[in-house]
Amino acid sequence: MSDQVDIYTDGACSGNPGPGGWAAILRTRGIEKEISGGEPSTTNNRMELTAAIEALSRLKKPCQVRLFSDSAYLVSAFRQGWLINWQRNGWKNAAGDKVSNPDLWQALLAAVKPHQVEWIKVRGHADDEDNKRCDRLAVAEIKKLRQGMPENQALPSGPEREG
Repeated sequence: MSDQVDIYTDGACSGNPGPGGWAAILRTRGIEKEISGGEPSTTNNRMELTAAIEALSRLKKPCQVRLFSDSAYLVSAFRQGWLINWQRNGWKNAAGDKVSNPDLWQALLAAVKPHQVEWIKVRGHADDEDNKRCDRLAVAEIKKLRQGMPENQALPSGPEREG
C-alpha cells in the first residue's frame, strides 16, 4: 500500500424512493477529484452505498483509504461487523430478515478488497465542509434528473435531502 487517499461521500434522495444523487470527493497528494451521478428512482441508502462504490472503483491501485461518510448505515456495517454477520447468515440480518441492498453491499465489498479502508463517521450537514460539499453535489444531481424529464414524466418536487 502506498498512496493515502481521503474520500468524502454522500447520497441524497428526494422521496424515499424517489430521484437520488450521489457524490464523492477524492483527495491524494494535493490532487482532488469530484465525481457524482444519480438515478431517477432509488433510495437514500442506495445512493450512500453507490457513492462509496464509485469512489473506491476510481482508484487504480491498492491504497490506504480514509472514507468519510455521514451514513451510519454505511460506516456501521463495516465498523460494527454487520457485513460479516450478514454474509455468514446468507444475507439475512440478526432478525432473520433479508438484508436490503445486497447487490450494492457485494459490489462495495469487491471495491474495498484491494484497499485498506478506515471508515470514519462524520456528522451530516454540520461543520464538515467536505461533507456539505458532497451533499450539494448529490442534490445537484437530483435537480439535473428533474430538469431532464419530459413534462408528462416529471419527477415530484420535494425536499432534496432525506436521510
